[in-house]
Amino acid sequence: MNKKGISYKYITDFKSLQEEASSLIKERAIGVDLESDSLFHYREKICLLQISTINKNLLIDTLAIKDISPLAPLFSNPSIRKILHGSDYDIRSLYRDFGIEVSSLFDTQIAARLLGAGETGLASLLKLHFDVELEKKYQKRDWSKRPLPEEMLAYGVYDTFYLIPLSQILEKELTIKGRITWLIEECDMLTRVRFTPGNEEPLYMKFKGAKRLAPRNLAALEAILKLRDEAAIARDRPAFKVLSNDQVLKLAEKMPVNRNDLASLSDMQIKNMGNDILRKIDEIMRMPEDNLPLYPKNGTRGIETEFRKEIRLIKEWRNRKAEKLALEPSVLCTNSQIQMLVQIDPCDISALSNQSILKNWQMELFGDELCQMLKEMHKG
Repeated sequence: MNKKGISYKYITDFKSLQEEASSLIKERAIGVDLESDSLFHYREKICLLQISTINKNLLIDTLAIKDISPLAPLFSNPSIRKILHGSDYDIRSLYRDFGIEVSSLFDTQIAARLLGAGETGLASLLKLHFDVELEKKYQKRDWSKRPLPEEMLAYGVYDTFYLIPLSQILEKELTIKGRITWLIEECDMLTRVRFTPGNEEPLYMKFKGAKRLAPRNLAALEAILKLRDEAAIARDRPAFKVLSNDQVLKLAEKMPVNRNDLASLSDMQIKNMGNDILRKIDEIMRMPEDNLPLYPKNGTRGIETEFRKEIRLIKEWRNRKAEKLALEPSVLCTNSQIQMLVQIDPCDISALSNQSILKNWQMELFGDELCQMLKEMHKG
């Protein structure tokens, strides 16, 4: 039991996990959260799995128990609701680390967004509905360290303790507003997300600021990113703790030729990586123009230019409709959806539906209205 009176069971062995899994399979709903070590290691992993029912709270040490397969039937059982908050990362992590698939998801953050809540973080929702202050100071701690102190275990319990009653409140409000089917569809889609490897080349494609660099600077950026990744793997540290993104970008822009040009780095960084960086920059300075990379042209920018008027009109319509529904505009219809919509020429509602741009709840809510608007645009 923690200091605030919420009891829990800390599970560190396979036999206890099996016993609890046999009990959990009888539940109708469970609250779920996890803690990882992404801020402290190169290859992140789940370190703690929290599960709450109406009657008990479990903290499962996934570093002590390497095989949590007894929980797989629980997570895949469509008769048992899995309640998570902001579940995208958790869904991906459970499948990546343990091959666990989740069904019957109820994401309380998505539910809050579909209700038009201004603040959708778990702390804000718990304060609003239960007048509970959620401690945040352990959110960015190293959950891979053992033993875990009592305070961190207590934090883990609070992340799931209120999820079931919170989901009941949100479900009632969604039902009253006629939006529960929206949530069901959104959550069903979310259960299918998976991690994609983060080391695809070129690395600069996922680096902010890369697209504005000249070809030679872009080549330097790629080389520095590779050096950073190699060092991060060797030291088992997150890449941003080896060199920050700001440092990487400054190096690529400046193209240092000697150690005096490495002023943006610490003495330790210069000692560990300075010579390698200078060597790579020297190679790139000698590289023929034809061998230098070019950042791919942004197709989105071309669409925004070609369909500027149409995009503006649909966004204005979207914003008005969202205001009437008390929703954030991006919840009602995203900008990426709008950019796809302006490129089609639907003759009727079925044609719009066949494009698979809108979700079913969006089609039912405003498909006819949007179809008519698109047809009028194309006539004009």
